[in-house]
Amino acid sequence: MRYLLVIAATMMLAACVRMVPDTAPKVAVPLPPGTVSSAAFSPLVRGVDVDALGITPDDAGTALVSFLESCPAVLTREDQSGLTFAEDWRPACEAATSWPVSDARRFFTSYFETARVGDGAAFATGYFEPEIRGSRTRAPGYDVPIYAPPPELVRAWPEDMPESERTGRPPLGRYDASGKFVLFYDRTQIELGALANRGLEIAWAADPVEFFFLQIQGSGLVRLPDGELMRIGYAGQNGREYVGIGRVMRERGMIGEGTPYATSMQGIMEYIRDNPADGRDIMRLNKSWIFFRELNTDGPLGSLGVPVRREASVAVDPLFVPYGAPVFLDMDRPVADGLWIAQDTGGAIKGANRFDTFWGNGADAREIAGGMSARGSALVLLPRGTLDRLESRR
Repeated sequence: MRYLLVIAATMMLAACVRMVPDTAPKVAVPLPPGTVSSAAFSPLVRGVDVDALGITPDDAGTALVSFLESCPAVLTREDQSGLTFAEDWRPACEAATSWPVSDARRFFTSYFETARVGDGAAFATGYFEPEIRGSRTRAPGYDVPIYAPPPELVRAWPEDMPESERTGRPPLGRYDASGKFVLFYDRTQIELGALANRGLEIAWAADPVEFFFLQIQGSGLVRLPDGELMRIGYAGQNGREYVGIGRVMRERGMIGEGTPYATSMQGIMEYIRDNPADGRDIMRLNKSWIFFRELNTDGPLGSLGVPVRREASVAVDPLFVPYGAPVFLDMDRPVADGLWIAQDTGGAIKGANRFDTFWGNGADAREIAGGMSARGSALVLLPRGTLDRLESRR
């Protein structure tokens, strides 16, 4: 999983404001006749027949492969959205094991129905798997540590926090020398050596700017000196606040209109390289630090625990969209149109129709994800009979 996951151009601007979850209490409201709601009390309305979506054979084929990869996890976990039970997915999952990819479109028309969550107005960004230069051991030119999670990083309640405020999961932090639970080291402290010389380094990166953006993506490839590729994936976060530096830079007039730097990931990186001192300070505004582990998979792992696939996997807010569910996007960026499978999430991916599309690795993936900012509509595909059951429960 990437921490948020795991965010490129607009991820660095609006999306990349990888926002914190809305902690305001959710209140159920009366729904119009024929509607039901998710666990987060967002109205759910029947959509058009799957057959009317115009899904292409190629799109259906890639989605079917990713759907099948999701099944082992989907059949054994609780749906946070409250819309489905694990057993709801079993007929489709069993059928998918032997369904011919060449006839994948009929699979989705046979086993699914569509629903619009809320007003269905969708916003989509993109993410990718970056490749950076690195070494398994420290060497000249490879000085940026890539850390595994430190053992003292734990979740606990601060002693001075009233019991009435202890809701949800305890925060991340550490115990200091006096035994007091405190915030964990932030980005600046870690860069200045708070975790140095403890054997936590799994590799060393050559470029601090490239590594910063890899942390935002939450996973990536490390090109070793001998040409071998080492895949690393999200293993934890320091619990400190995420700040989308693109938004800050735009507000300060460092990028965007009237400047030589575009409001994109590429423009942000160009500014940082041209202004190294200011760039370092800007990056340190983002106090979040991501820890990694080496992966032996054929793709980066999403939060569902299965590899995410190019033009097939999408990050969602699982309070509104069940993991493993197909999602149909119709956007003002045609490249993002089509069928995606919900296999990931991210700190900024919050809300009923907020999506982050995955574009794989390579130069074109970087370009597409770095400039992805699309608006349009979304439909979630649920196992047939789900809406009838939800309506009867209501």
